[in-house]
Amino acid sequence: MNDSDRTPADLLRTALSDDPSRPLVTYYDDATGERVELSVKTFDNWVAKTANLLQDELSAEPGDRLALLLPAHWQTAVWLLACSSVGVVAELGGDAARADLAVSGPDTLEAARACSGERVGLSLRPMGGRFPQPPDGFVDYAVEVPGQGDQFAPYAPVDPDAPALVLPEGGELTGAQVVERARADAMARGLGPGARLLSALPYDGWDGLSAGLLAPLAAGGSVVLAPRLERLDAASLEQRKENERVTHTAG
Repeated sequence: MNDSDRTPADLLRTALSDDPSRPLVTYYDDATGERVELSVKTFDNWVAKTANLLQDELSAEPGDRLALLLPAHWQTAVWLLACSSVGVVAELGGDAARADLAVSGPDTLEAARACSGERVGLSLRPMGGRFPQPPDGFVDYAVEVPGQGDQFAPYAPVDPDAPALVLPEGGELTGAQVVERARADAMARGLGPGARLLSALPYDGWDGLSAGLLAPLAAGGSVVLAPRLERLDAASLEQRKENERVTHTAG
């Protein structure tokens, strides 16, 4: 942890300098059996590639509004940090018709079509696979992101006091406010370096984003993101916690 961090992207840079090899995000889809584990370094690489896609290919600029129409998923976490890296305002479940860009999963493509700007589609298939048939009017994230650069540098410095996140429950947070709230949540949950939080909360508001990414990141911990955890029986859940060395739970 670094007290000088003032944006979510700053938190990730600190995590990368502290221990790039430790797990940061472990994602389970208990409907398909998928498990993906990303170290800090691997997660940062995905963020850098996505930020380069945003800045260079999609021409996004600081202050642009991005309707983020994705469920709780490891790729959603990547997009949140990529937006922070560029200075783009991530509007969680935002109105695509009023956004400069829209990023959509397979279940929200119609809503995303209301965006008159660039539209990016994610199949959310295991291992970040492509759409079997690319949706008309969308850039296929899985096709475009692999060729992006592994390092990212913004064309303009990101202002920590500029808007960074808009929540469905209302309220617009700056980057600095996101970090402040994430740190407060980490303290309230008793998270510290090495903590491993199992979260079943959806990414439909602050609580889900905080437990499912931001608070563990701010604390120097990691998250096991399992939005379909209700599919497990009690014995399987306890086995999951043991296997993943879970120290805290949410949802």
